[in-house]
Amino acid sequence: MVTVLDDTRRSAIAMELADLKALQELLIATEQKLLPKVSSDQEIGDRLSDFLRDDQENLTVLNGVLAKFGSAAQPRDTTHQYIEQVNQLMDGDELTLYQKVSAHERIKHQAVMTGLIVHKASQAIEDEELKTAIAPLNQVNFKNRAHQEQLKGVMEVLGTRELTGKDPDQSVWARTQDAVAALRGVFDGLTQ
Repeated sequence: MVTVLDDTRRSAIAMELADLKALQELLIATEQKLLPKVSSDQEIGDRLSDFLRDDQENLTVLNGVLAKFGSAAQPRDTTHQYIEQVNQLMDGDELTLYQKVSAHERIKHQAVMTGLIVHKASQAIEDEELKTAIAPLNQVNFKNRAHQEQLKGVMEVLGTRELTGKDPDQSVWARTQDAVAALRGVFDGLTQ
């Protein structure tokens, strides 16, 4: 059965894309604010620089998707409010560096999910024009998802440093112990 994309659904998808673009711009702004704060750690700084470069490319791709989609939708008011709150927290001293990176990872997660939902919507609707317009979004989703996983490692390092003043053990043995602890948690959960 072929589903026709009516104006209401097209507008809803366009608004999601506009929200995604606003989140992508927020990611770039946040990375620019975080970079000077991690200047003493070459590895984390390099990683954030790579994220920034990728996110700038992602923004270019999103602009192209929006142009192909042919809509001048604007982000929701709630998205604007959210961005203002995040910017205030990133500029302020209320959050530690770990907490700021953690907030950044949550923005990445939100961007990933928004991109995936738009992709799924394009699959659900038999509209080749929409699918063609949305196709480059997969590149953005892939990079954002990869960043999200890498940010977990950055958070592990920063969080451990903040709590102990030391770097976490990143050896193979430590990773094995982490995996065993995770499996133990799964099995404990199954037996309760």
